[in-house]
Amino acid sequence: MNVLKVSKRLSRGEYSSFAGHYPEKKKLPAVRMGGVVTGYTLAALLLSLTWADHPHHPHHHHEAELSCHTLSPFNSNFAFALYKRLNTEAAAGTNIFFSPLGISTALSVLSAGASGETHRQLFSTLGYETLNQTQVNKAYENLFHMLGHSHENKQLNVGNAVALRSDFSPLEKFLKVVRHYYSAEIFSVDLTKPGDAAAEINTFIANKTHDMIKDAVKDLSPAMVMMLINYVYFKGQWTKPFNINPAYKADFHVNPTTKVQVDMMRRTDHYHVYFDAANHTTVIKLLYKGNASMMIILPDEGKMEEVEGFISAEHMRNWHKLLSEQYVKLHLPKFSISTEASLEQTLKEMGITDAFEDRADFSGVSDTAKLKVSKVTHKAALNVNEMGTEASATTIIQLLGSSLSPTIRVDKPFLVCIWDHSIKSILFMGKINDPTAK
Repeated sequence: MNVLKVSKRLSRGEYSSFAGHYPEKKKLPAVRMGGVVTGYTLAALLLSLTWADHPHHPHHHHEAELSCHTLSPFNSNFAFALYKRLNTEAAAGTNIFFSPLGISTALSVLSAGASGETHRQLFSTLGYETLNQTQVNKAYENLFHMLGHSHENKQLNVGNAVALRSDFSPLEKFLKVVRHYYSAEIFSVDLTKPGDAAAEINTFIANKTHDMIKDAVKDLSPAMVMMLINYVYFKGQWTKPFNINPAYKADFHVNPTTKVQVDMMRRTDHYHVYFDAANHTTVIKLLYKGNASMMIILPDEGKMEEVEGFISAEHMRNWHKLLSEQYVKLHLPKFSISTEASLEQTLKEMGITDAFEDRADFSGVSDTAKLKVSKVTHKAALNVNEMGTEASATTIIQLLGSSLSPTIRVDKPFLVCIWDHSIKSILFMGKINDPTAK
C-alpha cells in the first residue's frame, strides 16, 4: 500500500494535517491459488488507485500495448533505485516488499497536479525527463486498458481513487485528467463526521482488495483536503502447482547464527533457471497462469550484499534472456508476510523535496488553496502457498524426477520480483530475509 498524504499549506493561525492509517495484518483465507499479493496507497490531496473497467476496443489493443510499454524501462529503473534506498534504511534482517507499479502510478497522478520545480523533481525521480505529462498520462491510460485484458486465471486489479473533503473543490481539469487517464473514482467524504468518513473510505478499500485490507483508516483529521488511494491486487495460480502433501518442516537460515522453521514446498519439474556462477546467484522463474511470473534471485551463502550492490533493471533483463528450461528439484518456503514503510524521507533523498515543503506547487490541483504532501506511506502483503488439489495427480507424477536433477533449495534470504508480462511491469518486488516474520 502506498499512502501520499497531502495537506493544505498553513497560513498564520491555521492548522492542517493529513492522517493515513493501515490495517492490522489479516490472515489470508485458504485459497486454491499460487499466491496472493496486495498493496494499497492512501494519499492526502491526491488519488486512490481504483480499478475501473474500460470498454473493449480490439482494434486499439496493439496501439495500447506499445504505448504502455514506453513506461516499462523508466518504472523498472525507479523500482531498483527505490529498492536500494529502502534496503539502506531497513533494519538488518527485516523483510522488504513493495509495489513499484503502485508507487510509480501514485507519483504520476501527483505530478499531474504539480507545476514548476515540484513537477520537475517528480519527473526526474521517476526517470520521465524525456517525456511530458501528456505522454505519461496517455501511457497510463493505455496501461489500464491493457489490464482490462487480464487472463481468467489471473486476477490483477490496479486502480486509483480520490476522496475529497466535501467543501474542497479541486480544479475540474485535474479531476478530468485523473478520471480519464488514471481510471480514478472520485467521491466526497463529510469530515464533520470523521467516523462515517473513515468507514466509507475503508469500505471502498475493502471492496477493491476483496476484503484483504480492512480498517485501513482509523480516523481522519477534519483538516484533510484530499486523500489519494492507490491499490494493486494480484492473485495468481501457478502453472505448475506445488503438492500440499509433500510439504515438510525445514530450517531457513536468516543469517549465519539464526535459523527459523518453515513449511517447505517441493516439486521436481522443468523450470526456467540460470546459474550465474560469476555473480554468485541462482535465478529461478515460476510462471503463473495468465502471463505473469515470479522471479526468485537466490544469492550464494554470504553473497546477498554483493548481489544487492550490482543488481539493476539491466541485470534482470539479462537474466531473463539467459534463463533456460531445466529439470530441477525446487524447494520453496510457504509464507505470508506484510510490510509497511513511511516514504517521505526516502523520496526526499531520491530528489522529491519541494512537494513536502511550503514552496510546493500544486497549482494544477487548486489555484486557490496552497497544498503540500504531508505523508507518503506504503504497505504491501505477500502470501505464497500451494495451489489446490485439482492438480495433485499431475503433481505427484511430476515429482518423480531423476535423482540426477539439480536441487535448488530456497532456504536462505532471497530477492523476489513479480512481473506482469502483458504490461511489462514489476508489480511487486522485495527481499525475504525471514519468511516467518509477520
